Amino acid sequence: MKKRILIIDDKPAIGQLISIYLGNDYETHTVLSAVSAMEWLHNKNTVDLIISDYSMPEMNGFEFLMLLKGNELFKHIPIIFLSGEDSTATRIKLLENGADDFILKPFNPMELRLRINKALK
Repeated sequence: MKKRILIIDDKPAIGQLISIYLGNDYETHTVLSAVSAMEWLHNKNTVDLIISDYSMPEMNGFEFLMLLKGNELFKHIPIIFLSGEDSTATRIKLLENGADDFILKPFNPMELRLRINKALK
């Protein structure tokens, strides 16, 4: 059975690109916001990993991380952040608070796949 990955990005093209790239090896579901992701998870959907953009409207990546890791049902889910924001302070803050990885955009799809495999072990 394929592992399930939730992809969160407010730019549909990026979510679709990641989904297409990972589609042969993983079952993917894509949403456009962290708010939609939380609703989807609360509807008894399960995932093995989350890939999330950091800079999004409504709820940014840090706010989403705090909700996710503060919830007994979801805190075990590994999360990898993607962001065009090259801030060391942001990366450290996310990693200190439970993020499993942080990748700068634009990213190499092969690097993303390697980091996914590492997070899922």
